[in-house]
Amino acid sequence: MDNLPEVIKGDKRLSDDEALSLFDAPLQVLGKAAHKIRERLNNPKQVTYLIDRNINYTNICRVRCAFCAFSRDEGSPDAYVLSFDELDRKLDETAAAGGSGILLQGGCHPGLGLDFIIRMFSHIKSRNPALRVHALSPPEIVHLANMEGLSIEDVLLQLITAGLDSLPGGGAEILVDAIRMEISPGKCTSDEWLDVMRAAHRLGLRTTATMMFGHIESRADRISHLAKIRDLQDETGGFVAFIPWTFQPGETRLADIVSPAGGVEYLRTLAISRIFLDNVPHIGASWLTQGLKMAGGALYFGADDIGSVMLEENVVASAGCTNRTDEDELRRVISAAGFAPRRRDAVYDYVDSA
Repeated sequence: MDNLPEVIKGDKRLSDDEALSLFDAPLQVLGKAAHKIRERLNNPKQVTYLIDRNINYTNICRVRCAFCAFSRDEGSPDAYVLSFDELDRKLDETAAAGGSGILLQGGCHPGLGLDFIIRMFSHIKSRNPALRVHALSPPEIVHLANMEGLSIEDVLLQLITAGLDSLPGGGAEILVDAIRMEISPGKCTSDEWLDVMRAAHRLGLRTTATMMFGHIESRADRISHLAKIRDLQDETGGFVAFIPWTFQPGETRLADIVSPAGGVEYLRTLAISRIFLDNVPHIGASWLTQGLKMAGGALYFGADDIGSVMLEENVVASAGCTNRTDEDELRRVISAAGFAPRRRDAVYDYVDSA
C-alpha cells in the first residue's frame, strides 16, 4: 500500500478509490495508521465514555425496516406509547445513576405529531432540566415535517425551543439510495438525511453520524457513505463523532440472507473510517454489537471513545444482541487497554474532572 505512509502522516486526503483499496491492506498496518491519526486528533492517553439511557417513547413505526425487529404496527398486542409517568421513572433512574442525558427515539409513528413531541420535550426539561435531550433522528424529523406540512428548519426550531439539545445520527444505515430502497423503502432518502443534518448544524445543533454495515451493502457503498459524511462536515463542521456498527441479523427479516460481519471486517471498517474522516473529531467503538473485548481492541484501530453504558437499550436487543455492561466494567476495559477513562456527555464534552 504505497499511499499508506502519506495517510499516516496526514499529508494527503484519501480519495474514494484509495479508501476502498485500504480494505486489502494488512490489518495491523491499517490499525497502526488509524491509531496514529487518532493520537493526533485526540488526547492519546484518554478514552471517553458516556452514561445515558436509550429511551424509545414508542415502538409503533410505519416504516417497518427489514433490519428492525423492534418496531410494531399500530394495534399490535405489544405496541406501546410511553406514558409521561413511565417516562418520569426512566428519567429519575437515569439521573440517579449519574447519567448526563438521554437518547430519545421512537421511529415514525403515524399518529404522533409535532405537538406530542414538543409536549414530551417540555415535560422532560421541566422535570429534569440538567439532563441533555439527545433525541430523534433525521428520518423522524422528515416524518414530522411531512406530517405537519412544515420545512425541516421549522420543525427543528420548534424542537429546539421545546428542549432539544443535540441530534443523534440514527437512521443513516447506508447513505446509498439503492441500498435504502431494499432495506428501508419507507424511510427518508440519503439526501433528506443529509439535509436534516445540514439544517441542524446551521441552527447550532451538534450531531453525531452513524453507519450500520454488514448487511446487503458493498464495501464501495460504505466508502460512498463516508464520503457523504466527510463532504457535509467540510460544509458545516457540525458532526462531533462518527460511530460505525455492525448489523445484527438476529430476529430480523434479513436473518436468513445475511451473515453478520465478523470482528476483522469491523476493525477494518472502523480503521478506514478514522483514516478517511479526517475532519470528524471522534470515532466511537461499538461494544454493544461487538462485545467488550473487541471494543477494547478497537481503541487501537482509530476509536477514541467506547460508547455508552446504556442503562436501557431496546432496538439492538430485540434483534438478539444481549451484550450488557456498567460503568465500572467500561472503565476497566479502557484502563486495561492502557488509557485513562473520561466521562463525557452526548456531544463529547467532559462531565468529570481529570
